[in-house]
Amino acid sequence: MNSAVVSEPWQARLELGFSSVLESADPGVQARTVLSRRRHRGPLRVQKALYPEGRSVCHTVVLHPPSGIAGGDLLELDVEVGDHAHAVLSTPGATRWYKANGQTARQHTHIRLGAGARLDWLPQENLFFEASNAELSFSLEADASATALGWDAVMLGRTARGEGFTRGRIGLASHFSRAGGTVWRERARLDGGDTLLHSAAGLAGLPVQATLWAVGSACTPELAASLAPLLPWSDQLRAGSTALPGGIVLVRILGLAMEPVRMLLERLWVGLRPTVLGVAAAPLRLWVS
Repeated sequence: MNSAVVSEPWQARLELGFSSVLESADPGVQARTVLSRRRHRGPLRVQKALYPEGRSVCHTVVLHPPSGIAGGDLLELDVEVGDHAHAVLSTPGATRWYKANGQTARQHTHIRLGAGARLDWLPQENLFFEASNAELSFSLEADASATALGWDAVMLGRTARGEGFTRGRIGLASHFSRAGGTVWRERARLDGGDTLLHSAAGLAGLPVQATLWAVGSACTPELAASLAPLLPWSDQLRAGSTALPGGIVLVRILGLAMEPVRMLLERLWVGLRPTVLGVAAAPLRLWVS
């Protein structure tokens, strides 16, 4: 008699802390951002700190060796960017959310930014398989003088295989606060086969959605308006920008395929980074094929 092998769900947690360290009394020498705290439990970790932009900006790549997330898995990422530190976080590839096995898969990300801290949050997309059941939450707490620029992207179904999203459920939650006050809170639920996925008021039949967000004093209605001429609007790729009170600009994107959405996100990040973070932008090495 054959018996099915049932693996135990992954319970993983990664805690990262970034600090700004002044290594020289010479005023011409920039402070160094260091990965000062790194703790992990389970298969979620970073290998090393990288400095492709110089000593002041610390790049890290968050790794999940199993590569996919199944029902019952719980991934928690807790990040603190200390006063005047600058961290860039990315992932090496898409996060795959597998077909539900009767349990819900969960991922919770919580980031705190100190005074004058800067953050680039640049993960690759979440790919939800048909019939997946997942809950994702993302929270950002920023000091009034901190700045941040990032995105999150979602793809419903493995469209290259002709797969849609007719079954399953995805819960998405975002909470951004600045100087102790909430500037953006949002919850969404995407049910497989729901009319929202195809209605003009919803996803308009486009399986890829993404949100780029920018936080800081430069994030004004004028900045949001300046992006409008750069944003496409077609049957295959469309985007719009808006500004919310409290210093946050959002760009919403819908697309038929992930690649053009990712390319638009990258172009917007390159254009916005000098204004929002005060730092020039160059594409990450991970993006070079």
